Amino acid sequence: MKSSITRASLLLAALMLAGCNETLEDIAPKATKPLPAALVQSMKAKGMSAKSPIMLRIFKEESVLEVWKQKDTGRYDLVTSYDICKWSGKLGPKFTEGDRQAPEGFYTVAPHQMNPQSSYHLSFNIGFPNTYDQSHGRTGQHLMVHGACSSAGCYSMTDEQVEQIYAFAREAFSGGQTAFQVQAFPFRMTADNMARYRNDPNYEFWKMLKEGYDHFEITKIPPKVDVCERRYVFNQMPEAGRTFSATAACPVSTQPASLTTAYRSYQSTFDSAFSAALDTKSGKATPAPTIAGVKEAALVADWSRRRARGESVTREPPSLNQPEVAAAEQPGTPTPVPAVAAVPTPAPQEQQPEAPVSTGSVAQSEAAGEAQSSAVAAGTQQESPSLRKRLLGMFGG
Repeated sequence: MKSSITRASLLLAALMLAGCNETLEDIAPKATKPLPAALVQSMKAKGMSAKSPIMLRIFKEESVLEVWKQKDTGRYDLVTSYDICKWSGKLGPKFTEGDRQAPEGFYTVAPHQMNPQSSYHLSFNIGFPNTYDQSHGRTGQHLMVHGACSSAGCYSMTDEQVEQIYAFAREAFSGGQTAFQVQAFPFRMTADNMARYRNDPNYEFWKMLKEGYDHFEITKIPPKVDVCERRYVFNQMPEAGRTFSATAACPVSTQPASLTTAYRSYQSTFDSAFSAALDTKSGKATPAPTIAGVKEAALVADWSRRRARGESVTREPPSLNQPEVAAAEQPGTPTPVPAVAAVPTPAPQEQQPEAPVSTGSVAQSEAAGEAQSSAVAAGTQQESPSLRKRLLGMFGG
């Protein structure tokens, strides 16, 4: 009897320490669960340890999240992949808070961005807006990879999946990795896919992302990512005494000669495949919906605000083709189109889209639940010096 009372007292104390809004699940070891033995064995067979560095790749159209880990050789190999349970919006990047768009680009996750007490089981903040996003005036916060299979601008997994992804990150951090890279793409950047979307307003932006995608395909090492002239640059080394600044002119820089040669060869092969894809008229999958830019993002953000206030709006978010915001059940009332604030004309490489997702209440609760992860490193995305040395060692320069 005495021991039962003691156990009950300890449990009550634990709940009080965890906070009035916490439950037994919140103090359960969900954030410390080990990786499955089968995955550990698979890693060992590929020459990598559970604590070796990781990198994630996300593909929207395919709804896939990949986990890559560093092998003994210094290069990375695919460990496993997961079907994304839900992601919000359309293909294309995130522009503004409330546009309900899942980001695209190159992001960095450090330990302080991990949230073991997430309202969505487990989560980590991917780091939006990064330096590139900020240089284009993009806004938003609490953009996550999380569990609970519910998305309002995030990449949502099942609880079981996010436990494993979280464990990959946890073990890599305990092994000494200070931050890992997340590469988020609209689709696999193949010749066929690029040909399919060649007339899309986001195409120039996607071509810029593709260079970083290609560098990883060639080297199997996460690229060193910087921003200058409001664009991404990859694996560039500025001359002594110079640095990259997101909105300033790009400094004089160099790239390992062997990487430059390998990239030219890779691009030549791609160009041939791209031309062949253009000549093939049949068998092409229909392009998925894409966001039409800053103006459409503003329409969706206005729709989100109205919905969050409880106003009667359309079931689906608006687009430039269908900008109405009033509910369809009000046939006699003309629907005003919300005014769109003036936005600076994007640079040539900045032609990107925006899109819809779940309810305003979900968006609000998600932001509140992830407040612990709101501090995101906004600096230039760079790999560690040791990784840079390995890159130079493998590809010269």
